[in-house]
Amino acid sequence: MSAARGALTWLGALVVDAVMASGYALILAGRAVRWASAPGQWWKRRHMILRQMYVAGIESLPVTLTVSIFIGFLLSLSAGVELAKYGQQAIVGQLVAVSVCREFGPFFTGLILAANVGSSMAAELGTMKVSEEIDALEVMSIDPARYLVMPRLIALAVMTPLLTVFADFTAILGGGIIARTQLGVSWSKYYQNVLEGLTTKAIYTGLTKAFVFGLIIAVVGCAQGLRTEGGAVGVGRSTRTSVIVCYVLILVFGYFGTAIFYGKAV
Repeated sequence: MSAARGALTWLGALVVDAVMASGYALILAGRAVRWASAPGQWWKRRHMILRQMYVAGIESLPVTLTVSIFIGFLLSLSAGVELAKYGQQAIVGQLVAVSVCREFGPFFTGLILAANVGSSMAAELGTMKVSEEIDALEVMSIDPARYLVMPRLIALAVMTPLLTVFADFTAILGGGIIARTQLGVSWSKYYQNVLEGLTTKAIYTGLTKAFVFGLIIAVVGCAQGLRTEGGAVGVGRSTRTSVIVCYVLILVFGYFGTAIFYGKAV
């Protein structure tokens, strides 16, 4: 009986903490969006926004391009081997282009940014929280949502779709390399099929997902950092939690994004 009571207590505490964390993140996001929509705020915080865009975009570009070209290799080879059994390897360009632009491009870009940038945000703001720098800002009547969260939110909302474009292009290029060297498909035939397979809907579906993923990473990373407690151990816990939550939400919203745009049953 005591074991069951303890399990229920643990489960209840977990649910309550999850609800409180979700509510805090939503309120924080609302405050950051309100500050972002206020006249002149972008210009006043332009230096911080540009710095965060550099961190999220330029510093994440090498690993994003490296991962994307191997994703293109893998998709082209896997699909091409199966299509070759039916003599249809020439259409591998359509499969690579659609799957990358609609699904894989925003997905792995979001995962890379969650691990690279989201965790960094959680660690940075968590360190500020445990060292009472956040309290000092509030004492000076500086809203952390304006000073810290809003620039990060804008930076990731802009840079995640932009990185996704580079990732899509690189993955399609990687698929073309494999199609030419391993499947015997000419460059002209491959890119003709790429253009035939790509649709405006597939492109804006992927970019919309990337935009949402950027917002998720910024909000979760900042919220976890600002809720940090317990010193250095708490900073590590917040960093780990931010990555896990971002991964789960990217998977969930990735599915619902495709379901909404393509009319699938949710």
